[in-house]
Amino acid sequence: MTTAMKEVTTEESIDLARHYFKTSSLATMAFRNFIQQKFKKEQKDLTFEMLQVLYHLNENEGSNQQEIANATVKDKASLTYLIDNLVKRGLVHRQEDEQDRRNKRIYLTAQGSELLNSTIIPWSEEMYSIAMKDVSAYEIQLVINVLSKITRNLSE
Repeated sequence: MTTAMKEVTTEESIDLARHYFKTSSLATMAFRNFIQQKFKKEQKDLTFEMLQVLYHLNENEGSNQQEIANATVKDKASLTYLIDNLVKRGLVHRQEDEQDRRNKRIYLTAQGSELLNSTIIPWSEEMYSIAMKDVSAYEIQLVINVLSKITRNLSE
């Protein structure tokens, strides 16, 4: 079913953008809260920010701190603190870069990989399943397309 979209004024467009960004922020907070409640219920001593680092390393093994900072939108000082805590928990380890000894590469440990694969990824899949209930593939693709356009517009 298609409906004709009316032309919107600049003011209406700005109001829609505000509403969109507010709704997007609320959805992000809901994702974060879902995972943090799982951590709390299962007594996992982790934060959402640590989870972001673990996910990045799972997909980008051996990233350096700058690459992780860029991917997780964290400053280097915050990221150093997060990585230090993940090292203390035995979930990641630092290794000297063979090409540049000043640079450290970060890797998941076996324990970190096990935690991701046995617990966190299943929780994430459960969260996505719940979140996407009553949402069609078309609607998801539409949101992805809109977010891509917004990102492109703001990156120019």
